[in-house]
Amino acid sequence: MAKAEQNSTKPSGPRKLSDMIAVQEGSVVSRVLAKKKSGNVTLFSFGKGEGLSEHTSPFEALVYGVEGTGRIEIAGQPFDLAPGEILTLPASVPHAVLAVDDFKMLLIMLRE
Repeated sequence: MAKAEQNSTKPSGPRKLSDMIAVQEGSVVSRVLAKKKSGNVTLFSFGKGEGLSEHTSPFEALVYGVEGTGRIEIAGQPFDLAPGEILTLPASVPHAVLAVDDFKMLLIMLRE
């Protein structure tokens, strides 16, 4: 039987995702909220016009819009992501991110 993963996340009261990271003009900022063998949860902020160039990941991921609008391009098809919306990034498919305005998103990477 496999050994259970130890929970390293400390309990805390409710917090607003949008308050957990600040937008810095001209920058992309990230904050890892949870990191496990099975996946990571990372909060990102992008100044208007900033982004991540096209890349691939061997893992499926979910992107949740927290604040502002981001354009997520998946295999050349653009999707505008607004607060409260979620989008699936398929494994091994090229994707990119561009902040239409100041933008915050939560990335949930699924490794297993």
